[in-house]
Amino acid sequence: MNFFKKLFKTKESSSEDNISEEPKEKLSLDDFFVHNFIEKGGKFIYCTHLNEVRENLKNILEENNWETITCMNHHLAQYIPSLEIQYDYREDSPIFTACEQLIAHDGSILLSSNQLKDNKIDKLPKNFIIYATTSQIVQNSGESLTSIKNKYKNNIPSNISAIKSYKLHDDTEDDLTRNNNNAKNLYLLLFEDL
Repeated sequence: MNFFKKLFKTKESSSEDNISEEPKEKLSLDDFFVHNFIEKGGKFIYCTHLNEVRENLKNILEENNWETITCMNHHLAQYIPSLEIQYDYREDSPIFTACEQLIAHDGSILLSSNQLKDNKIDKLPKNFIIYATTSQIVQNSGESLTSIKNKYKNNIPSNISAIKSYKLHDDTEDDLTRNNNNAKNLYLLLFEDL
């Protein structure tokens, strides 16, 4: 009798799981990314004009009382309001940088040596502000790596890694993974470019 209960329960629960997964699959690629990104604890700000990028960045800095910022990309310095900009990171300063790709499947952000130089993500400060565009959203990590290979051809960047968690203290981690964690307090300024 228990066997049949388990069998029917399994069928019922698996059909319920499929129903809960269906809405995600029907989302557009950018909505799918945003859903997964927010679910992991990321802070998302959508921008349609470059002035909104500047204004939202200013608001983030004010909200957190950050008086200095580390800009890992000289091109992005144009968005930073008048405050102290550093180009080599300090532990107490948030990092403002671009990224390679946004991966919709798991809501992660792919970075490389183009953004981080030789620094490992887990050695960098806990606060990040990422500037990205909607055209950087890809379905999965395989598609992302293919895009990097096509974009850079013979000069593929090193140090390719992803930030996959936006909760600094995850109670579900065990002692082995806690110290090898790329989790960051992360704001994403997503600019609509399509």
